[in-house]
Amino acid sequence: MGQTLMDISENRTRSGFIVLAGRPNVGKSTLTNAIVGAKVAIVSDKPQTTRRAIRGVRTTPAHQLILVDLPGVQRPRDILTERMQSRVESELRGADAALMLINAEQGIGPGDRFIAQLLKKAPVPVVIAVNKIDRCNKHETAIVLQAAADLDVADEIFPISAAKGHGVQTLVGHLASMLPEGPFFFPPEDRSDQAESVLLAELVREQVLRRTRQEVPHAVEVEVGEIDDHDPDLIYVRAVALVETESQKGILIGAGGRMIRAIGTAARRELERELGTRVHLDLTVRVRKSWRTDERLLDRLGIE
Repeated sequence: MGQTLMDISENRTRSGFIVLAGRPNVGKSTLTNAIVGAKVAIVSDKPQTTRRAIRGVRTTPAHQLILVDLPGVQRPRDILTERMQSRVESELRGADAALMLINAEQGIGPGDRFIAQLLKKAPVPVVIAVNKIDRCNKHETAIVLQAAADLDVADEIFPISAAKGHGVQTLVGHLASMLPEGPFFFPPEDRSDQAESVLLAELVREQVLRRTRQEVPHAVEVEVGEIDDHDPDLIYVRAVALVETESQKGILIGAGGRMIRAIGTAARRELERELGTRVHLDLTVRVRKSWRTDERLLDRLGIE
């Protein structure tokens, strides 16, 4: 018989929460997925991809590492980004350590210094990972590693490539050593704490992000309203893409409905990969003016 949660937890295991902080588009979601070994956070080259604090869970017999992929740290501009920033600060207060991620390609900028100052005030130890080193030569990497050290926020700095896997296991080993002794928070088979409806909605939104430009990616949210799994061979998923204006709706639907069909086809494949069976995706677009300032809607969408 396999070990039970209690059996494992009695063997002096380590467990705890590591928050990932960094500017938008530094690779936090990619790193979370790489460490967990499963897709628990969507990936896009657009800023503000992550709107919720997503917990990815990596469990070994010795430790359970719970990664909190925070929304990109930024100065709030509206109620949506205010909520995102508030979640960043609350998660930092409840974490065991923080991992600051820096984009090696872009180097250190004002946003990184802003985050470093935020982390200096946090009551947790900080580690820095310099990501995307596969896109830099040795000289460029050395320069950004020194600049990361000059932030004076972390004792340990790791050069990594989340996309290629370079240096990730070394980083994980160090993070695990920082965890306090204690029982596991999640069953060993869990990979995330996200509700299924939220994960499926995010997989649909990922396809919107990949195919739209300018203001549209930031103005779109997806809500899954129904998951009918009575037929195990064909799951029915009803999803609504919310936008703020009629012009955005027109862009998302596209000429002759070509855009929304392309999004729906790609999203259906992702849902089938996640659910392990055929999926019928009913995807519609609806205008909800100023949804980013609608407190009740943000509550319903799980954007705390």
